[in-house]
Amino acid sequence: MSIISNNLKRIKPSPTIAVTTKAREMRASGKDVIGLGAGEPDFDTPDNVKEAAIEAIKKGDTKYTAVDGTPDLKKAIVEKFKRENNLNYTTDQITVGTGGKQVIYNTFMATLNKGDEVIIPAPFWVSYPDMVLLAGGTPKVIKCEEKDGFKLSAKKLEKAISKKTKWLILNSPSNPTGAGYTKKEIEDLSKVLLKNKKIFILSDDIYEHIRYEDFDFFTIAQISKLKERTLTMNGVSKSYAMTGWRIGYAAGPKEIINAIRKIQSQSTSNPSSISQAAAVEALNGQQNFIKERAEAFKERRDFVVSSLNSIKGVNCLTPNGAFYVFPSCKGLLNKKTKLKTDTEFVQKLLEKSMVAVVQGSAFGLDGYFRISYATSMENLKKAITRIKDFCDSLNN
Repeated sequence: MSIISNNLKRIKPSPTIAVTTKAREMRASGKDVIGLGAGEPDFDTPDNVKEAAIEAIKKGDTKYTAVDGTPDLKKAIVEKFKRENNLNYTTDQITVGTGGKQVIYNTFMATLNKGDEVIIPAPFWVSYPDMVLLAGGTPKVIKCEEKDGFKLSAKKLEKAISKKTKWLILNSPSNPTGAGYTKKEIEDLSKVLLKNKKIFILSDDIYEHIRYEDFDFFTIAQISKLKERTLTMNGVSKSYAMTGWRIGYAAGPKEIINAIRKIQSQSTSNPSSISQAAAVEALNGQQNFIKERAEAFKERRDFVVSSLNSIKGVNCLTPNGAFYVFPSCKGLLNKKTKLKTDTEFVQKLLEKSMVAVVQGSAFGLDGYFRISYATSMENLKKAITRIKDFCDSLNN
């Protein structure tokens, strides 16, 4: 009899972490690998946020806090939702966890029963299906095609709903595609959800502030009749370059928030007190740098998209936000190249050209690969040159 739980047989390790780890190991062995797998801004945490953390340490704010967030941080989150999204919450409708991932995991652990279905549009963030499986639920993956901008349509949503449907996950702007849902698109989805009154919505808004051109961010909780059925998750990791601080948060119905607190009280308890103090300053402090950094990401995006679209066999949509592109490599999967899958493509790219990307199949859609352009322009130029040379070698 194995000591390992049967639950672990239902899930797999995170492919994005696996790629990042592999690239790190290759660099440690002396190889010149360029990693484009990690979803982590290369900018530093703002100085005012660092100073707030240092001040908290000096003041002795180093003890346990309330399980799901300090009063100061919950208040800052309430004010953020009001200021930026015109959403009114009270502090007892807020939960804070050790990163957005824990908030989502806690949500499913607290709400799913065996057989409950969770609709997940694909391409999806790699952790969604496995977290649903660990919680005993059933992921219902709905493929969203490139011709539809990788976005879920109202028609596909309606067709996917069954008597077992409990949750719908919406991620905008998206990881891995950078696709953002417009207000009109969310309103169209909401018409379906308003007819199906037992379905809850988990809105993953972690890339809210990383958006481009005239794309206006709109979150589904702003549909007033759906607010009471929506858990809106966000955090400080991407917008404030605070990935290692591990602070995520969510706002939603008190019943769900209380259930999440119960799960967290018997697992991790509170997030780091120092990280929470830093997050208060992040949310309350000056925000100008967010737009400046988004402009830097846009410059990188434009370079990467135009460069990829100049490569024979590769085509790439221009994303609305986040810091990813999701190009197709279908034109390079054929008898001539001897590559059959996107997994083989990214493996050969790493072996031959020392560029680490993630296969699209890891995100639920075959024939693609994800590039994170959250790195320097210098790295991107070198990486794109290598990708082009590799693809050209396949075409010749």
